[in-house]
Amino acid sequence: MITRIREVRRARKLTLQDVADRCDPPTTPQTIGRLETGTRTVSMGWLNRIARALDVAASDLVTLPDREDVPVAAIIGANGAHAPRRESLVVAPRPGAGQVAVLVESSVGDYRTGDELWLDRFGPDEFANAMNRDVLVPRPAGRYVFGRLIGREPGKIQLIPLASGGRQTVLADPPWLAAAASLIRRL
Repeated sequence: MITRIREVRRARKLTLQDVADRCDPPTTPQTIGRLETGTRTVSMGWLNRIARALDVAASDLVTLPDREDVPVAAIIGANGAHAPRRESLVVAPRPGAGQVAVLVESSVGDYRTGDELWLDRFGPDEFANAMNRDVLVPRPAGRYVFGRLIGREPGKIQLIPLASGGRQTVLADPPWLAAAASLIRRL
């Protein structure tokens, strides 16, 4: 099996040690290196374990015939654009389980007309994971509120609007909320 563990790890800007520490249970950086280079066989168990450590789907770690990879042509830094030191690839975004999308029709806050936002859904017991993030919250009759989650107390949450001049909104017992996870912007 041809793996893309190294490419995905580098795209996430993680070291071998970072990935080894994130594995459950933790392993050694040498083991991750052997799995990357193919000197150790990658079982499905290892593939799933490393995928969780990298926060990607296991299928993102293998070369599939029906998926095109996107090579990195240049890196833009403080001193301008330059070629990467070694060949690398970008992992194309894939929807995660339970994700929802928002289309931006009119610019608001940091979002521009035409942007797509991919959001991760959270149940009430997970709302703390969305603090200080932009969230979508359902309201009755097919309406929604979109803003920055700034506070939560038992039975209610507080949002501030993304546009200036708006007032804080307090919502009681929403069944779920979705926090912005990825921005897709076409130029």
